[in-house]
Amino acid sequence: MPLRSAGVTGTATLTLQQDLWAPGFWQKRRMFCLCFAANKNSCFMYSQVRGLCPLKQILHQKRDNTLIFEARFESGNLQKVVKVNEFEYQLTLRTDLYTSRHTQWYYFQVSNTQAGMPYRFTIVNFTKRNSLYKCGLRPLLYSEADAKKHKVGWRRTGNEIKYYKNNAGQGRRQYFSLTWTFQFPHDRDTCYFAHCYPYTYSNLQEYLVAISKDPVKSKFCKIHILCHSLAGNIVYVLTITNPPKSGKGTERKAVIVTARVHPGETNSSWIMKGLLDYILGDSGKAQLLRDNFVFKVVPMLNPDGVIVGNHRCSLTGQDLNRKYRSNMKKCYPSICYTRNMIERVMGERDVLLYCDIHGHNRKQNVFMYGCERKQRAKAPYVHPHVFPLLLSKSCPDKFSFPDCCFRVRKSKEGTGRVVMWKMGINNSYTLEASICGSKLGCRQSTHFDMKDLESIGQHFCDALLNYCIHNNEEHEKLVKQQARVNSKVLNPDVLDWDSSSQTSDSPDSCDLVAVQPKLGIKKKTKTSEEHFHSIAKDRSHESKNTQGIETQHKVFQVLDRVRKALRVSPMMLKVIMKSHLCHRKQEKVCAVIRSYPQDKISIHPALIWSPRR
Repeated sequence: MPLRSAGVTGTATLTLQQDLWAPGFWQKRRMFCLCFAANKNSCFMYSQVRGLCPLKQILHQKRDNTLIFEARFESGNLQKVVKVNEFEYQLTLRTDLYTSRHTQWYYFQVSNTQAGMPYRFTIVNFTKRNSLYKCGLRPLLYSEADAKKHKVGWRRTGNEIKYYKNNAGQGRRQYFSLTWTFQFPHDRDTCYFAHCYPYTYSNLQEYLVAISKDPVKSKFCKIHILCHSLAGNIVYVLTITNPPKSGKGTERKAVIVTARVHPGETNSSWIMKGLLDYILGDSGKAQLLRDNFVFKVVPMLNPDGVIVGNHRCSLTGQDLNRKYRSNMKKCYPSICYTRNMIERVMGERDVLLYCDIHGHNRKQNVFMYGCERKQRAKAPYVHPHVFPLLLSKSCPDKFSFPDCCFRVRKSKEGTGRVVMWKMGINNSYTLEASICGSKLGCRQSTHFDMKDLESIGQHFCDALLNYCIHNNEEHEKLVKQQARVNSKVLNPDVLDWDSSSQTSDSPDSCDLVAVQPKLGIKKKTKTSEEHFHSIAKDRSHESKNTQGIETQHKVFQVLDRVRKALRVSPMMLKVIMKSHLCHRKQEKVCAVIRSYPQDKISIHPALIWSPRR
């Protein structure tokens, strides 16, 4: 939709038509016309096939340098643009349809550009207090001229990036702004901006058509219709396995993978693409996986939300990842049919693993959420920590085991992960990939690109293969090693851990904790001892559920003793454990822990810190 604030007193917004949700809508309607009402609030009322755009013609005739914005394409999201001055624009995102919330995903087109000029864009209606834009995340830019001339696709852009609270909130609602400066690479170019690498429903359809036309892949990959969405779009399910030999097919265990229940988490589709490319390949490992497993894959659970450019919800205005306990097929068909499909598979064969792939807008790295029983499982191969541990070994520069969590919270009982776990799938996970990037190893402070995301899907398959090759004794060793190392306590961030997730942006995310209190706000402060014991108390309560958490509580008791011995606050202890510069104090930490009776806790001091040599 071309929007030009100069000369327009009101705002221009979209009134979406019902046929917008049809799969071929955007391909059929290339040209639109704007119909302005007589009142102040000029609105887009309808689209006209083969219509002309009056504004665009006027701009060219008068040689106006005002940028032309367009978001009426598949997965596009932009509601309003206000021109502040010649090179500064204020943008407002559209909320998820039939909601007044969820403004995170943006994807829009800009044309009539001038090269080398210092433009500034400011998006003014984000609703999340914390953002990865504070941690180095940069917007994505795609230039049609660069793609045509230099084969350059999506790339990061933006300088002077700031994410801050603004004064646009009403009542209790607060809004936050994202602002950045940049320069267009070419004159009269057409460019696109996006929050993450777009992956549309049309991209998925093209990918599946290529599989169906491949004479080799189509033999072991069967594409079926799971159901139709509310708007009539097909929800696909793929069954991938090699043809069985002499009736041994029923012995194969099932692996179930789903993605894109949240439309704005486009990185999940790129991970899914990498996983499918690996399984459908001709390598020996791919053959081995297809010989041993039956893969059930639902690559896009929410096609309607993807098409209309929602961030989190379906056309019902609801988060589908909270509806796995619902039986309302008419409202949530993809969720109900997916759950029923999994129930049928469980009746036919054992299900080794279920994984729902997501993107995370608050944390960096790749990590998993799992489910842990109140009592430890007898067989080590069903221990929920094993598969994430194997994935962290397969992908050490991207996957962080310390960021994994295995708690089952009441607020998450409607998620796919928890529902499938309660149905009897012990290895039930949510795989979370940061929208930003990694802070591990050589990949520290780098963004994930599309190849990185695809590689995560490939590493997932490697970990699955290692999971099968390892015997029960090796699984037991991994579990014991994890209990000794206790990765959660070794992660210094646990000292500032916040259990609040009511306003979580991701299905299983934890809010980042603001370390510094706001100026001018008086809070009842706890003493350092009360603060540390309150954390230990929380962990003690949690230890009633899992044996692994009991070890964490014991470690917290040790750390409390360390803190008292060093006469430092919990925050200072965190800094000491995190820093590689405070060698003397870290040696004191180890000395205090060594003095602690080893029969009270199974953790070796050398695992907490060893000086660089």
